[in-house]
Amino acid sequence: MPPAPPRSALERAKARLDRTALYPRPVELRRVRLLVVPRLFRLPWFRRFDGYALHGKVLLRSRALVEDGDLVAHELCHVWQLQHHPLAMPLSYLRGGYAANPFEAEARRAVAATAGTDSTSVEP
Repeated sequence: MPPAPPRSALERAKARLDRTALYPRPVELRRVRLLVVPRLFRLPWFRRFDGYALHGKVLLRSRALVEDGDLVAHELCHVWQLQHHPLAMPLSYLRGGYAANPFEAEARRAVAATAGTDSTSVEP
């Protein structure tokens, strides 16, 4: 089966996150783009990640990861967090690091709460 278009991967992830009601407004996809940028993930800071979220962008290491519903939902959850906490979310990584970050924990819980609801999710 050919890889899903990035837009449909975002739409499936949004449908998952909409069931969690983490924030008063649902995640807004209008300006969100999913990009596959393997060269970025060769840089030292990014090597440890398969996905990365920025304001309005979900970046993935490879095209195959577009099919990983859990990863796309996790990164889209970060976009949602940025839509509601545009300063607090990125600054939280400076204060507490990655492992114990409350925004990371929230994204992991959102993915776990919706596990099995996306037919393209990749099992760990």
